[in-house]
Amino acid sequence: MENEQYKIGVIGGGSWATALIKILCNNLDSVNWYVRKEETVDYIKQYKHNPRYLQSVEFDLSKINVTTDIEEVIKNSSIVIIATPSAFLNKLFESVPKELFEGKSVFSAVKGIVPEYHAIPARFIHKTFGTPYDEIGIICGPCHAEEVALERLSYLTIACQNEDLAEDVAKIFTCRYIKTTVSDDLFGTELSAVLKNVYAIASGICAGLGYGDNFQSVLIANAIQEIENFIDEVSPIHRDVKTSAYLGDLLVTAYSKFSRNRTFGFMIGKGYSVKTAQMEMDMIAEGFYAVRSVMEINKKFQVELPIVEAVNNIIHEKISPVIEMRILADRLS
Repeated sequence: MENEQYKIGVIGGGSWATALIKILCNNLDSVNWYVRKEETVDYIKQYKHNPRYLQSVEFDLSKINVTTDIEEVIKNSSIVIIATPSAFLNKLFESVPKELFEGKSVFSAVKGIVPEYHAIPARFIHKTFGTPYDEIGIICGPCHAEEVALERLSYLTIACQNEDLAEDVAKIFTCRYIKTTVSDDLFGTELSAVLKNVYAIASGICAGLGYGDNFQSVLIANAIQEIENFIDEVSPIHRDVKTSAYLGDLLVTAYSKFSRNRTFGFMIGKGYSVKTAQMEMDMIAEGFYAVRSVMEINKKFQVELPIVEAVNNIIHEKISPVIEMRILADRLS
């Protein structure tokens, strides 16, 4: 594949979008980048850094067209990569003409669920823009933006039902410190990426309450079983959840010091209220929205999800973490 045949646009100004821009500049001569705030764009153009996220990353401005004009980025890109928090997706695109997406491939790097519709980003993209599913993909981990900034060896999974497109996008992202694999399991990988944030909150809550490594290992072993049971019911195709796109992504999100969902859960376990924890973090913990949506989706499928139920009870039903985790401990095996 000649990289020049693709024009890439990234939507989002946070840490993950910043990391993706850094990776893409290794292989591409030009990348379009939408950032919401004018002052952020001005700062990047003047100082070659994102002022709020991954400040150690220095950009080659000759390769980046950074702008606050989202329509310009979409119009000038053949592949659009969305890397914004899922809670903002609906509002972000509500005034963008869907005609702009005609003939475009759209990849989600969102790692969350659209709360207004209880929909994974792939479904939101299909319904909102009219993009065919074989032109929709997901970019998932196991991968933290902070380690990308440090150029530590990391792995990305590129999932798309169109495997040729997945292979092409994987080549664009492959570099010295990024290895890639491809998958045709669009729905399974995206649902797994949603669920792992919920389990990371559970892991953080348990850590905050003082549960040790022994219990954490049981919690995560049960979590991957819940993921497998749920995604097999929702999207029944053959998959191996022991691979990095599923188990690996769960492990890094549940255990890493960089995991905002684990940090959010840890604060809850330490006695913070949900609102206070959100204010203190000043970052989006995707699992907060995901757990309620998974509960809604599961009303149709009726899969046993005791960990998800426990997190929902703590976060949204305001049940004591001490009591809820004690009940959960008796349900795990």
